[in-house]
Amino acid sequence: MAGKVQVAGVGMIPFAKPGASAPYHAMGAEAARLALADAGIDYADVGQAYVGYVYGDSTCGQRALYQVGATGIPIVNVNNNCSTGSTALFLARQAVESGAADCVLALGFEQMNPGALGALFHDRDNVFAAFDAATDALVDQPGVPLALRYFGGAGQAHMRRHGTPLSSFAKIRAKASRHAAKNPKAVFRKEVTAEEVLADQVIWPGVMTRLMACPPTCGAAAAVLVSEAFAERRGLDRRVAIRAQAMTTDTPSTFEAGDMMRVVGYDMARAAADRVYEAAGVGPEDLDVVELHDCFAHNELITYEALRLCPEGGAERFIDDGDNTYGGRVVTNPSGGLLSKGHPLGATGLAQCYELTRQLRGTAEATQVEGARLALQHNLGLGGACVTTLYERS
Repeated sequence: MAGKVQVAGVGMIPFAKPGASAPYHAMGAEAARLALADAGIDYADVGQAYVGYVYGDSTCGQRALYQVGATGIPIVNVNNNCSTGSTALFLARQAVESGAADCVLALGFEQMNPGALGALFHDRDNVFAAFDAATDALVDQPGVPLALRYFGGAGQAHMRRHGTPLSSFAKIRAKASRHAAKNPKAVFRKEVTAEEVLADQVIWPGVMTRLMACPPTCGAAAAVLVSEAFAERRGLDRRVAIRAQAMTTDTPSTFEAGDMMRVVGYDMARAAADRVYEAAGVGPEDLDVVELHDCFAHNELITYEALRLCPEGGAERFIDDGDNTYGGRVVTNPSGGLLSKGHPLGATGLAQCYELTRQLRGTAEATQVEGARLALQHNLGLGGACVTTLYERS
């Protein structure tokens, strides 16, 4: 075993709207080079690479990394829906921690098209058949696109159970815009008010407006993970380490509980967070900063409770008290999150890693959370998988 896994380098390119980015392989190669340069090593030092993307043909990882170098190392291509980037990170961490490799690159990228997400293969069973069946029994909105029906339904369930007003979701979106305004790598940097969010185009009356959903985005991000021994031997940056990490998948409660919040991963997130807290010997009250999976404002709200940042039913007060932003209990999504920074599926988990690494180094500039020492990352993919990672400043 290699002891603590150090985050020696991170890299990220500015996210862009579909059609405004470089091709996936160019974006991926650039993010990899940035992470290597940040670590102060060459690609020849990398022993393995895990590359995540959702929309692409087989071996897109090789296509991107061959522009950085062709060294013959194992390159593993990863697809785990929206948790793809953090799944690559999870595998890279395991490789280093087990001693299989001293230096591993995790890379994620996505070249997306405009519009709602959908299936690409129509000649075989839908991977979301069980999720659709559970949703159809709970949500009567057949004309609403798949992802909006899932997460809007989860938000609606929270509203019905706890009396949560639509304005709580609007306040989350407004908070995201204020944070993203300070992040030059975010795709949407215009500040909006909660009132403007509520007045935006209605997608689902009483449940969702357009601004409450994250946009399809193109981009890439990467991280270099190394063993303590490698970092010491090479004189690399040892300020940030992965203290604990967990990946979970669905259990029967996802489909049998009759609860849309569980259909979209509440139980996966709760289980992954609890495992991380237990392994690290800390609690949610110890966190300084969190990057969580806000694909919709609705998912950010229910994730506050899944991660135990506030009690169940306490999200409305958590938001109204400003405990989710600067000056509050824990700063959530200082990057602007998926809602404003953007959501290139394969890159998202590694973009979260990029932001939190800079936070713990104290180099996040305008988005810096003062004195940050413990940071939590939550990355969710329906289908499903959830990866939660706890970083610490060494």
